[in-house]
Amino acid sequence: MTATPPDLSKLRIDRDLAPIRRRRRRKWIWLAAIALLVIGIAAWQLAQPHPETVQTTPVVTTYPSQRYVVLNATGYVVAQRKAAISSKATGRLEWLGVAEGSRVKAGDVIARIDDRDVLAQSQSAEAAVRAARANVRQAEVERENAQVEFGRNQELVGKGFISQSALDTAKARLDRAKAGVASAQANLNVAIANARNAQVAVDYTEIRAPFDGVILSKSANVGDLVTPFSNATDSKGAVVSMADMSTLEVEADVSEASLAKVHVGQPAEIVLDALPDTRFRGHINRMVPTVDRAKATVMTKVQFDKIDPRVLPEMSAKVSFLSQEVTPEQQKPLTAVAKDAIVERNGKRVVFVVRDGRAVAVPVTKGTVIGDTVAISGDLKTGEKVVDKPSPKLASGALVKTAAK
Repeated sequence: MTATPPDLSKLRIDRDLAPIRRRRRRKWIWLAAIALLVIGIAAWQLAQPHPETVQTTPVVTTYPSQRYVVLNATGYVVAQRKAAISSKATGRLEWLGVAEGSRVKAGDVIARIDDRDVLAQSQSAEAAVRAARANVRQAEVERENAQVEFGRNQELVGKGFISQSALDTAKARLDRAKAGVASAQANLNVAIANARNAQVAVDYTEIRAPFDGVILSKSANVGDLVTPFSNATDSKGAVVSMADMSTLEVEADVSEASLAKVHVGQPAEIVLDALPDTRFRGHINRMVPTVDRAKATVMTKVQFDKIDPRVLPEMSAKVSFLSQEVTPEQQKPLTAVAKDAIVERNGKRVVFVVRDGRAVAVPVTKGTVIGDTVAISGDLKTGEKVVDKPSPKLASGALVKTAAK
């Protein structure tokens, strides 16, 4: 039996499967490349230094006087002597000679209202005084003449030249002359009183400063109607308000529970929000002898030992009540940091200042301990951040990051 030869025509290579195998090889190559890249990046990151997480505390400005603070309070600057100046007369404001900030002396004319009507009355009263003086003089002349005639008649009666009735007539004339002088003098006194009243009315048209001080504000302008009672339509009561700057003091509220810590005469230190770099010395001048029921506080009046011209009424103030007097030297500012921020490195005291994300060791010299801080000297500025309680491993130049609080 003869074998049938195989059909070789059916044997062929499928060319369509080759691209699939090539794509699979390229895919594995890309995956391998990405894996190598990831491994390289991870290795690089592991090789980089990692920042240390640290707590920071600020460099602050402090004062030695703060060691003696027993109580703090807030308040405002007020003038003990102040006034709203108004006129006792009613009229149109004719002249205003001051503005806000003007300094005046006691008795200075601040403003003047229209005085034509009261001035005319004053002049009339003065004329009445002159007429009354003339009447007094005329009555005195009449009395002198009557006195001379009465004396002459007395002599003539003694010699028998005239009768007693003539003497009685002369006596009656003398009495009338004396009464005329008294009446004329009384009329003169009335005229003088009227003239004085008229002059007072004129004086009322001049508004004067009652004491030395500074004009704080003005409430009226030239042309306004000024009246002692401002109920009238379009009228003004006070023309200006002023204060005696030599009587400035701080009114501070002290808690009722803290009254045992303060007393009259106690030294104090005053810091104004407007002048934060200046510390003023003062003392408790007096305490209002009543408690504010709503706030449970007592008003304390703190007087400046020396008034600074920069201090103005209504400035906000912080008052520190002290246990003893302080010197000007103790009020000078010092740079300070927290006690735990100072450590030793290589036998030197240093603090680690955080600058551009790195801890930089700065040598310092310790000074006075003030509360929880220590005064230091070194290349530091107020407001910079230093590492609080640095670890023994922390070195200068190390990367650090601030821990979130």
